[in-house]
Amino acid sequence: MPEKLNITDWAIEDRPREKLIAKGRQNLTDAELIAILIGSGSTEETAVELAKRILNSVENNLNALGQLTVNNLIKFKGIGEAKAISIVAALELGRRRKLSDVLEKKKITSSQTIFELMNPVLADLPHEEFWVIFLNRNNKIVDKQRIGQGGIHGTTVDTRLIMKAAIEKLATSIILCHNHPSGSLKPSKADKYLTKKMVEAGKILDITVLDHIIIGNEKYFSFNDNGLF
Repeated sequence: MPEKLNITDWAIEDRPREKLIAKGRQNLTDAELIAILIGSGSTEETAVELAKRILNSVENNLNALGQLTVNNLIKFKGIGEAKAISIVAALELGRRRKLSDVLEKKKITSSQTIFELMNPVLADLPHEEFWVIFLNRNNKIVDKQRIGQGGIHGTTVDTRLIMKAAIEKLATSIILCHNHPSGSLKPSKADKYLTKKMVEAGKILDITVLDHIIIGNEKYFSFNDNGLF
């Protein structure tokens, strides 16, 4: 049986770091990019092979990879805490970069615009978070704020805190947004009740609730688009 080659034994153009320098980052596979983060493999497999094994565990889906925690990653033979932290940090940086890009869209024009703004914030979370987007009279974003954070199945939201924040920010309208870690886009009874309660509170304070968006599995559900207001 032939002896296994380490990355250092590969042709220079096939080594991830050298390949990135010679051919550009866009020419590396996902596994090769992760292998650079890992740095080294083991006597049994190269860093690239280890990266492929990790990717295969999430069906080669980078969004699913982004949901793995340090504890999830160290279960793979060859991945210690330091390597796991490097992977998690790199994926989080990528998520924040994507968020920085979409923040350039200052004006909300549709439910799709809301999804593009909030999906980078909520897509990879293993728990539920509730956010509010605050808008001025021209539907331009004044601010956005996380109002609540809970477990896998839900989070508690205080209507008074939302309206207090809207008043302080001089917002004339707001958009509610939260994620379903399960991927289901179907609004729960609690989601419908909260939305109705927020709309009624907004009418008293002259603050319009424009929409409530549920995000899951790279898709979204709009209360407004589906006539639930």
